[in-house]
Amino acid sequence: MQSIERPETQYVMSGDVSIAFQVFGTGQQDLLYVPGIISHLETNWDEPNSAKFLLSLGQHFRVIILDKRGQGMSDRIEGATTLEERIDDLRAVMQAAHSESATIFALSEGGPVSILFAATYPQKVERLILFGAMAKFWGSDDYPHMAHIKYMDNAIEAVASNWGKGFFAAKAGPIGGFNKETQLLFSKAERMASSPSGVKKFMAANSLIDVRPILSDVKQNTLVIQRRHDQLVRRGNGRYFADNIVNATYLELSTSSHLPQFEDTEVVIDAIVKFTHASVEIESSELDRKLSTALFTDIVGSTEKLLKMGDEDWRRVLDQHDSIVTPLVASYKGRVVKNTGDGILAIFDGPVRALQCALSLIEELNKINLPIRAGLHVGEVVSRGEDITGIAVNIAARVMDQANSGEVLMTRTLKDLTGGSQMVFESAGEYELKGLGENFELFRTVSKRTQADLVQQ
Repeated sequence: MQSIERPETQYVMSGDVSIAFQVFGTGQQDLLYVPGIISHLETNWDEPNSAKFLLSLGQHFRVIILDKRGQGMSDRIEGATTLEERIDDLRAVMQAAHSESATIFALSEGGPVSILFAATYPQKVERLILFGAMAKFWGSDDYPHMAHIKYMDNAIEAVASNWGKGFFAAKAGPIGGFNKETQLLFSKAERMASSPSGVKKFMAANSLIDVRPILSDVKQNTLVIQRRHDQLVRRGNGRYFADNIVNATYLELSTSSHLPQFEDTEVVIDAIVKFTHASVEIESSELDRKLSTALFTDIVGSTEKLLKMGDEDWRRVLDQHDSIVTPLVASYKGRVVKNTGDGILAIFDGPVRALQCALSLIEELNKINLPIRAGLHVGEVVSRGEDITGIAVNIAARVMDQANSGEVLMTRTLKDLTGGSQMVFESAGEYELKGLGENFELFRTVSKRTQADLVQQ
């Protein structure tokens, strides 16, 4: 292959982590390429098929591509990473690349993070393309489209023990495997992307990822491309997306490679170009809706405290409460929407930060002998000026009603979006939440935070 001019690798800070990215291409539309589990910007250009695929995209788009945190040219990290840290990275890269909005092309494991990003920041995502992606990284009895989670430990060990030899990449290739030269190049790509222990952490952290509950919150036109004989991500994954994303178009190809740069690549490129050039009409009302985490808190026994203290002393207690709560919520990138008299409603763009904030609020307010309880839910929220409405807000309030003093309760939807947070949960049981007409299984944390605080100053 003749020499090509490789794009410059640039860096942007996302919190305290350096994220590597490249920008290239001559197209007028931005395409944000979110990679799968193996990511290395420099070795992308060493393998001829990969380089050709990227150059083809660059003929039609201004391509923005990144290495996710912990891999490739981006900073290595301690422990695992959360979905919301990764959507922070996407937002930081788009800002550094001066991209106001883009079509997202999400490969494999990049699918769940891109779905969360599209639902959380709808104004930044024009369209969504999912290639060989999954709603859950590991399968379960109610999601049989991936390898069952009961085989997770053995599967992770098999990948880690063969890491750097091209074993995993070969599974992602076409049936029949790669030629010797391509196999050697992918062996190097594995070694450059991550260490064996690093990839084990990624795969284990993905065990908590489940974006099924938020698929209805993806409003963008979505193209789902699935290869029928993909060995890593079976066709049922693509069909699941097509059946559960409201504006989804399903394209199933008769080939087998999990990687878009092999086999019928021209068909893939053509489908992407036609999809992105179709007209898109977004109702203005949809721009006011986005996926958010709602947090309700309540001072336990507030009525009794008011009667005992009297109005003046109680007002001073509430002022002290507010002086603690408002800056603490802001430090977790949240916003206090309103004071409810004896608690707050706050909103966050990340479920883990919201959960960590709730735990910190309980801890800090206990120091002034002001016990609270809290409820959390993640769902679609509608902005009305500075206020917010929506069923997600009502659910969070009803969840709080079930909490005991000093307790944070949350819905399964929120728990399933905390992959990589190293939090441990237990079921608090099923509850019929007032006015909602259905039972919800609620969860509580059973361990303290075990990783560095997620607060990003």
